[in-house]
Amino acid sequence: MYALNELNKETRMGTLGTETGKREIRRIDLSDFNHRKAQIADELWAASVDVGFFQVRNHGIDLSKVRAAFAAAEAFFALPDAVKAQYPLRKADNAGWESKAQVRPSTGTADQKESYQITRPHMDVLWPSEEELPGFKQTMLEFEAQCWQVGMRLLSCFADKLGFDSDFFTQAHDPQQASYQSTLRLLHYYAIDPSMKDKLDLWRAGAHTDFDCLTLLFQQKNQSGLQVCPGKEMDAQEWTSIEPADDVITCNIGDMLMRWSDDQLPSNFHRVKNPLPHEYQGPRYSLAFFCQANRDVMIEGPGKKYPAISAEAYLKQRVNANFKAY
Repeated sequence: MYALNELNKETRMGTLGTETGKREIRRIDLSDFNHRKAQIADELWAASVDVGFFQVRNHGIDLSKVRAAFAAAEAFFALPDAVKAQYPLRKADNAGWESKAQVRPSTGTADQKESYQITRPHMDVLWPSEEELPGFKQTMLEFEAQCWQVGMRLLSCFADKLGFDSDFFTQAHDPQQASYQSTLRLLHYYAIDPSMKDKLDLWRAGAHTDFDCLTLLFQQKNQSGLQVCPGKEMDAQEWTSIEPADDVITCNIGDMLMRWSDDQLPSNFHRVKNPLPHEYQGPRYSLAFFCQANRDVMIEGPGKKYPAISAEAYLKQRVNANFKAY
């Protein structure tokens, strides 16, 4: 268990703070991966220890596939709310659609977004029909599988650095098991109502850490807003913007891997701020893949800093500590 002050630290992160450009979000080239793996692992580790965020290029997912996934996500969110409400979020399974249901302890206000979670074992009655969205299910399942491949490649580098077998995390995230709980999350941040464009106390996503091992985030050019506050700057509330680009995946360490690494790898706070009055006010879309170990997998670091805990129990602990809505 984390100490209570660790679990509640999110409540201190709701202020606007200041923005700084002094931290570099490193871009790491994954090309020729098998031959360069040791070098790539060193680069991933250094970026993660320093900031907890990095971007990868030449990651193996064709840009056309990324754009097809974005187009399918936008088509889903364009459906009437009454149609989307047929596929409501099942919180225990992290699957389905929600709108403005997430109230972060950091802000006390609902995130200005809607989302749709895809967690493979729990989707039977949560897919839109082919009549409603032709090809949506196939597009998303294929994209989810590609995200899994990239995630496991990256996690194999962290396994090497931690002294685990290279396929340690691949086995821990086995999609063939009913206990699989990695999630592809489609996100739509609402366009800013003109009457609200000067309100800086609303957040597209309030400050939080992710509960998973590793997050892969796809963003679109000119739809900015993502910011990170490394632990070193937490008390000073200094935030660094992470600019989107179509050809990179933005990645960050989550709480689960922080624990699995005995806190060597930090899971840092990040948020999506509302645009300033002079910035783009339209909708923002992103796609996030959360590498979350299967429910029955036990989490225990190499140095056994914390007692072993199942991934299912750990996620429940983190959700209960950080989401008022749960």
